[in-house]
Amino acid sequence: MRRTNQNQRFHSTPNNMASKCPKCEKTVYFAEKVASLGKDWHKLCLKCDRCNKLLNAGGHAEHDGRPYCHKPCYAALFGPKGVNIGGAGSYVYDTPANNNTPPTSVDSASKAEEKRAYAAKAPSKAGSITTFSGEANLCPRCNKKVYFAEKVTSLGKDWHRPCLRCERCSKTLAPGSHAEHDGQPYCHKPCYAVLFGPKGVNTGGVGSYVYDKEPSAVTQP
Repeated sequence: MRRTNQNQRFHSTPNNMASKCPKCEKTVYFAEKVASLGKDWHKLCLKCDRCNKLLNAGGHAEHDGRPYCHKPCYAALFGPKGVNIGGAGSYVYDTPANNNTPPTSVDSASKAEEKRAYAAKAPSKAGSITTFSGEANLCPRCNKKVYFAEKVTSLGKDWHRPCLRCERCSKTLAPGSHAEHDGQPYCHKPCYAVLFGPKGVNTGGVGSYVYDKEPSAVTQP
């Protein structure tokens, strides 16, 4: 009778599923990754590009693909001058006029010219109320404007909170805590694993294995 090897043979999930961290350019494995700006980062590498403060996925600003803390760094580097960055619905305040020194005739003419130039290009009154992030982006799900108070950031885009849902089962997702395929969000399981995971992968947790079927014993008469 031929003896049958009863040991399970297994191999690990393919290495090509792990991506490169844009900060350190090293491989990012599932247990140590956070997803933000459409990329996978090591948790300790997702830091403000200016002050190196650790950031939460979806809880930071972005400029040229680099993450920044909302304040003070993003506001100091890229925000409009004079913006109050206390929160949503912030205002741009004009500097109050200094009435201590009476203006000369030359100053008066210069200021009058400046006011005419400003009036020609000044935005409407409603446009004076803005956040430091500027024009509101469009949500990729509903294609409507996303304002600061209602937005979450994931996959490098701004979404309405209820619009960040699994593409397959419509379950609401948290920024940085979901999978992605072709720019669309998916819950890790069951949807992403069922649709795109390697066949036979045990999706119970990190370090999953693909098991070959145990060979059946050969019975001799």
